[in-house]
Amino acid sequence: MEIQSAFNAGVQGFQKATEDAERAAASIASNIAIAPDDFGIGQENNVKATEQNQNNGDLADLNQSIVALRVAEFQAKGSAEVVDAADENLGTLLDVRV
Repeated sequence: MEIQSAFNAGVQGFQKATEDAERAAASIASNIAIAPDDFGIGQENNVKATEQNQNNGDLADLNQSIVALRVAEFQAKGSAEVVDAADENLGTLLDVRV
């Protein structure tokens, strides 16, 4: 594997991790957005039971988004290590040639 392709793989992995993190963060933000209905303004008691059932689905989506955010974090860390390893190998090659 060439050093350049290792750098590219690391950078591409980091870019994908960034995109995934942004997507997960947007999903988290949309799930925890506060609406007037959350405070009981304009609600009737019979509607609250239906919304509580819907909140369980929202909670599952929120959990999935948090997990996706953590996965993106580990992907970014792994990609950074790939770039560091490629950088270190390139430095070693330059030292050997000089």
